[in-house]
Amino acid sequence: MTSDLIWVLIRQDAGGHGYRVGRYATRAEAERVAGMLDGRGRAQERRYVIERVAPRAVQA
Repeated sequence: MTSDLIWVLIRQDAGGHGYRVGRYATRAEAERVAGMLDGRGRAQERRYVIERVAPRAVQA
């Protein structure tokens, strides 16, 4: 369920713009993915941030 995915992985470019890469259930999972993605390019070009977001409300 999407409401269980409370950790967001965001890629920031050199201009400071952020792009959501994915949502994860645990911070550890988001950190693992960020580590794999950071390994693909030079550190100066890619920067990943992990943020916790509030769970989405369930609509009836």
